[in-house]
Amino acid sequence: MGQSLKQDLASGALGEGWNGLVVPRDSSASGRAQAINAKRLKIYQKRANETGQSVQVVGSIYAKEIYERARRGTWFLSKSNVWSQKP
Repeated sequence: MGQSLKQDLASGALGEGWNGLVVPRDSSASGRAQAINAKRLKIYQKRANETGQSVQVVGSIYAKEIYERARRGTWFLSKSNVWSQKP
């Protein structure tokens, strides 16, 4: 309880998905992932409404930005459901 997203990503409890949502890598982080994703989806929906894009397209655009800003060692889940760490 009380762990930040940065801590969860650094520990590997959470990873980032290809769709711009966090993915639990540890079952203890499932609740935190749901809370974070609810906030992200609100942002994605707002942006989708502004641009006329789907939430999925907006999420994938954010996913690319998240990858660029992520720290080395952050886990990422590909569209083909394969985990890898950012070099």
